[in-house]
Amino acid sequence: MERTLYIECYSGISGDMTVAALLDLGADQKALEEAINSIRTLVSGFEIVIKKVQKAGVCACDFAVILDKEHENYDHDMQYLHGHAQKEHHKEHHHEHGEHHHVGLSEITDVLNQAKLTEGARTLALHIFRILADAESKAHNKPVNEVHFHEVGAVDSIVDILSVAVCIDLLKKQYHITDVVVSELYEGHGSVRCQHGILPVPVPATANIIETYQLPVHFMEFQGEFVTPTGAAIAAAVRTKKHLPNKFRLVASGVGAGKRTYEKASLLRAMIIEEDSEKQEKIYKLESNIDDCPGEAFGYVIDRLFAAGARDVYFVPVFMKKNRPAYQLSVICKEEDISKLEKIIFQETTTIGIRRVEMERTILKRENQMVDTSLGKLMVKICEEKIYPEYESLTSICQEKGISYLEAYHKVYTELNHKKSSKQE
Repeated sequence: MERTLYIECYSGISGDMTVAALLDLGADQKALEEAINSIRTLVSGFEIVIKKVQKAGVCACDFAVILDKEHENYDHDMQYLHGHAQKEHHKEHHHEHGEHHHVGLSEITDVLNQAKLTEGARTLALHIFRILADAESKAHNKPVNEVHFHEVGAVDSIVDILSVAVCIDLLKKQYHITDVVVSELYEGHGSVRCQHGILPVPVPATANIIETYQLPVHFMEFQGEFVTPTGAAIAAAVRTKKHLPNKFRLVASGVGAGKRTYEKASLLRAMIIEEDSEKQEKIYKLESNIDDCPGEAFGYVIDRLFAAGARDVYFVPVFMKKNRPAYQLSVICKEEDISKLEKIIFQETTTIGIRRVEMERTILKRENQMVDTSLGKLMVKICEEKIYPEYESLTSICQEKGISYLEAYHKVYTELNHKKSSKQE
């Protein structure tokens, strides 16, 4: 059964929040710790702590990267972040360590290439960092290879991004996830202190990612930075679909806690969902009334339309103005096939206009299989509780056996559905 990972960002998104939510969802903590330990000879100055916490009365997972004094960036100190008077230890810290070792994309790539990761996790982690590098490059008007990441490339962000990639790779295999949907990003307003000073929210790197990847965003009335550059990059990198299905079942859920204390609690929720068997999707109907085209042309245009991807094609006789007899041509298709199908209709008929209608439809899950029957091997369509013989496969048997189509159809239909009912009993 195909499943979707849904990341709900109604209180923003950051690296540590994402890791925590994915761990709470069921990602293997031991496997994650092994991946993190594989970079300790390359990246120093940190420890990780994973625990359960209460946030706004909600039980959530907390993933913390604890940095030593040399690497501390005060990312969770609310007084410092929002531009209030600096404390003495901040001044001392920046006097002693004002020039942190800033990390470039090439160094980060070396770390990830040497880490003990699956190829899926490594590829995703590199993709997230590339998105960040491009955003920082645009913000500072520098080539990507000259970008040094500051907070984004600090030790905790390297660990966060590696951990997100590992957890998503683990969950995809565990739950057979085929798509990832990310909700609109809920961001605050005001300002936040960064390496370059006090900047407006969203900070330039985050804004660049939102713009480049067309991430939907909603600005809240609360002050504060709810969407970090790392969080935005994760959302851009993992999202494969824009919308959830209309109907689904919730398989599992997890909640990750953020470290920053805002009026609105920093919580990120991740869910595994399974689409309901009655699938709703968008379909289009192309329609044209044609009164001056020979009937033979319709047979040819139908063949061309089916070959080009039409889901169904039919034409019916109609009477137009002044009682002129005509045909109404209707084509059912997917949105991505509209252009080429319209081109065929204009080429092969005399119409000068095509109506286009978007429709919703509900379909049952179906699959094709080759099965054994008393008449021989037959391709069938399995649709929920019923099995139907496929036309082309059945007509081949009819020609081979010298029996009528209706006789063969009723025989194998009854036989196949009786077998299915017996198995269920």
